[in-house]
Amino acid sequence: MGDDRNRMRGLVLVFAATILWSSVGFFVRLLDLDVWTVLGWRSFFGAIGLFLIMLWQYGRGSGRAIAGLSRAGLVAIPVAALSMFAYVASLTLTDVANVMTIYATVPFVAAGIAFLWLGERPSRRVVIASALSFCGIALMAVTALGGSDMRGNALAFVMTLGFSFMLVLARREPGLPMAPVNLAGALICFFAALPLMPAAWPTPGQFLILAVFGLSTNALAYILFLTGGRHIPSGEASLITLLDVVLGPLWVFLAFGEVPSPMALVATATVLAATTWYILGLRFDRPGLAETEACRS
Repeated sequence: MGDDRNRMRGLVLVFAATILWSSVGFFVRLLDLDVWTVLGWRSFFGAIGLFLIMLWQYGRGSGRAIAGLSRAGLVAIPVAALSMFAYVASLTLTDVANVMTIYATVPFVAAGIAFLWLGERPSRRVVIASALSFCGIALMAVTALGGSDMRGNALAFVMTLGFSFMLVLARREPGLPMAPVNLAGALICFFAALPLMPAAWPTPGQFLILAVFGLSTNALAYILFLTGGRHIPSGEASLITLLDVVLGPLWVFLAFGEVPSPMALVATATVLAATTWYILGLRFDRPGLAETEACRS
């Protein structure tokens, strides 16, 4: 009975984290601000939340956790910052459905990086699922006639590449603490965006939305997943988080009437089918959470 209760608690918490992560596109559309303002203040409030999480995790040792980052951690920080920037910027340039579909290829991009860097040979299942996914992405890219869509799709791939690299790095360095890495990446984003923001500050109402945006999608989602993911197999957690590929476009459609292009829908269906088929073939084991945590921020 206790195991069932813990598993249900884990499912609810991971699903709640997925809901929060899927709301990023909704917040970007709701704010209707320039990319530097959204990026900077989301990062600022996210950094506050991540610092509080570090206090909860490390207590008085929080400063040592940051100062004691390994060389791998120092490499991960600028990659995290670039990924955060590319994520927000891509959502300002193209449809949310395009961004989330490209992001869903993270497992396959990570497999390619692991093959080139660590010499890990991908399974036949990974190769087949990767080929199907990238066929769907190619269709979407070819039909992206507008320059804005092309730039947005390119930034979405940069974001995917960055998160995938961090995933592989976390596998190579299993002791790498992700909270200090994400905190430092968020601070880099804030200070880089600060001089590029317009002179006019956001209104108090926009500041409130930015605070909720940063705290919920950076910090609260992180801690919900961290807590819930300890009680369910990694395969189940992966399937649940895959829902944000559908939920992200759904929220902006319901709130703002943003309708994905036909090719985006085809690409989304293709990538979802390939990724689900791949994940269902995994053994539902319980590896460390660092790999999954690394690719969300």
